[in-house]
Amino acid sequence: MPLLSRVVAFSTAVLTTAGAAYADPPAPPAHAKPKQIVIISFDSAREVSQWQRSRALAKRTGAHFTYFLSCVFLLSPQTRAEYTAPGKSAGKSNIGFAASKQDVAERLDQIGLAASEGHDIASHACGHFDGKDWSKADWLKEFASFERILENAYSINSITPEPKGWRDIAHAVTGFRAPYLSTSKALYEALPAAGYQFDASGVSKGPVEAPTSGGLTRFSLPQIPEGPSSRPVIAMDYNLYVRHSGGFERPSQAADFTERTYQAFRDAFDKQYQGKRIPLELGFHFTLMNNGAYWNALERFAGEVCVRADVECISFRDYVARQRGGEKQASVGG
Repeated sequence: MPLLSRVVAFSTAVLTTAGAAYADPPAPPAHAKPKQIVIISFDSAREVSQWQRSRALAKRTGAHFTYFLSCVFLLSPQTRAEYTAPGKSAGKSNIGFAASKQDVAERLDQIGLAASEGHDIASHACGHFDGKDWSKADWLKEFASFERILENAYSINSITPEPKGWRDIAHAVTGFRAPYLSTSKALYEALPAAGYQFDASGVSKGPVEAPTSGGLTRFSLPQIPEGPSSRPVIAMDYNLYVRHSGGFERPSQAADFTERTYQAFRDAFDKQYQGKRIPLELGFHFTLMNNGAYWNALERFAGEVCVRADVECISFRDYVARQRGGEKQASVGG
């Protein structure tokens, strides 16, 4: 080959090699965002109709809820003396008791159905007393009352037959929420001693990751912006009720309260969904405040978000089990 031809060929080869060497490397595969978790819970869990309504919502949306049960609703007027709160005489409760033996039987049936459908039955203590001044021993007594009454509810109330596996439900309770969200050092000493794995009594400035310490995972209801001024409010129906109407019924404004609540939930969800995807916690009661405004908002919200493939509406118990098992997110959604 003539010298000039060899030089041109060598130069072309160098340029070709250089072009390959300096080309942009292929982009690394994009990391998929984790699924957005939403944790919806209910306190006290009294009205049978609301058990039914919440379970129907779960079936429509694929959600699983946590029910923080107050055990006095498993005692009839005739069996109320089975419960004695710390520092109180037998048969005392801040929230009353079940209306009748039949009322207890219907509620027990709903609890059993909810548990069989994968929902989380957790503790809201028994008589809804403010235990901020209770000792560790007082809390352990309250926890023992809850477990005993739940486990023996059928026999205590002479309701037969007791369903097979009923007592397993009581033994599977792993979570707690304090009445009035009132906590103390003694409570947090008693919870792990009683075998609880999570507490959901905290309040935080916006959604936060739940820390685990000493075997106890501690969740917090977030404060979320709400209303025309976007003022923070705890993401729980009762707090919205006080915000909207001072804790008094205003049924004529129920539609407005529903819309405000839905928008607050949706904005809080969208912020996490489009951002860091920290789990969003929302709390409710079985009481229909302001003509059901807050449940109506919940049903609209859950019907939109829980059905998404990249969203999961799961219970506190299942979230804790997943985290402790090393699985940060589920592999399937909806």
